Amino acid sequence: MSYELIAILMFSTMMLMLLTGQRVFGAIGFVAVVASLLLWGDRGGYDIGFSAAMKLMKWYPLLTLPMFIFMGYVLSESKIADDLYKMFHVWMGGLNGGLAIGTIGLMVLISAMNGLSVAGMAIGSTIALPELLKRGYDKRMVTGVIQAGSSLGILVPPSVVLVLYAMIARQPVGQLWLAGVIPGLMMASMFILYIVIRCKVNPALGPALSKEERDVPMAEKLRLLRAGLLPLGIFAAMMVPFVNGWTSLVESSAIGALTAFAAAVLKGRMTREVFENSVRNTLGISCMFMWIILAALAFGAVFDGLGAVKAIEGVFTERLGLSPWMILILMQLSFILMGTFLDDTAMLVIVAPLYVPLVGALGFDLIWYGVLYTITTQIAYMTPPFGYNLFLMRAMAPPEVTLRDIYGSILPFVLVMTLALATIMTFPQIALWLPDYVYNN
Repeated sequence: MSYELIAILMFSTMMLMLLTGQRVFGAIGFVAVVASLLLWGDRGGYDIGFSAAMKLMKWYPLLTLPMFIFMGYVLSESKIADDLYKMFHVWMGGLNGGLAIGTIGLMVLISAMNGLSVAGMAIGSTIALPELLKRGYDKRMVTGVIQAGSSLGILVPPSVVLVLYAMIARQPVGQLWLAGVIPGLMMASMFILYIVIRCKVNPALGPALSKEERDVPMAEKLRLLRAGLLPLGIFAAMMVPFVNGWTSLVESSAIGALTAFAAAVLKGRMTREVFENSVRNTLGISCMFMWIILAALAFGAVFDGLGAVKAIEGVFTERLGLSPWMILILMQLSFILMGTFLDDTAMLVIVAPLYVPLVGALGFDLIWYGVLYTITTQIAYMTPPFGYNLFLMRAMAPPEVTLRDIYGSILPFVLVMTLALATIMTFPQIALWLPDYVYNN
């Protein structure tokens, strides 16, 4: 049996297992170990899992993962995120679409606190969605805003997904995070611009707050401003020392976790229940990611041993005669297709052993490609008919918001994100300028 046929058999077996409802890490790890046993006997089969575990345990930046997840859950469970929305509500409610713009700002700050899109979706659905609907905002507009805004969680640092990509692609986490800053802020700005234009053309989509609701004393406005900017201060306390080279990435993650914990204590919100929920959720998500990384490393080791990447590169470039850019575009389209039934981490660990070495062999920058992958999975999350975010939104939205409304709400934002993706593909320095600047100075 040829190596190409073995690679195809591995992929098809793994996809079949996933379709039966098996856990992602179980399906990937099982296929990797069984393939290595059949190819190289007992010694190869036993060694591949052990060596992957040792590689994982020796990867020092992995310590950032539980730190940032804990920081996000502390800020979320202690309701500090609620203060953010109250701040945006008071300061921006007088504009047409102002609360929707504030929701995008909320999502950006939630992303900087947590790094998970699911957290942004949960907070936006429970805090922002009822307020927006109550004040007469168009339900298609607001559900689209929350879905699009929550997707920023896997691009704006500290992105947990980029930590996973860094491990698989063997790239520095710090450079990947910095590469996501400008594209993330650019995409948030494009969302805001779209909201402003839509509400300018049709003010009924996002009516301004009444004069009575806007009549808040300046002292109260300033109090809410201080409370709402607290998460931004925590983010600055974490990132400024890292960007200036005063601390390592792991040390900065510890500063972020301790600062968030101290803020919750000082505000009197660090109860036993908040602490237990934060620690339990942190442990659950951290273990899930570690199992996924372990399985992906084992799967990638089998592919390296087979030489499947070189074989597939030869198929694309020699037999089909495709240019490197055509191959890259086909990769991005495949992510969108897989996003109809898989989440971002599953997509990455399934195709990373193939795509990441191929991207490097084609001469593309792997830091830049990490940003492209992340934006593409954001689009895949929201692409009908089976986008992951669509069903999350339906589960969290009130009954009057139908699945048809949710499908219709997301199409304009998908077009905006596609434009952002095309812009970053055309001008790679949008993603690469900041990491180059920081690390070269």
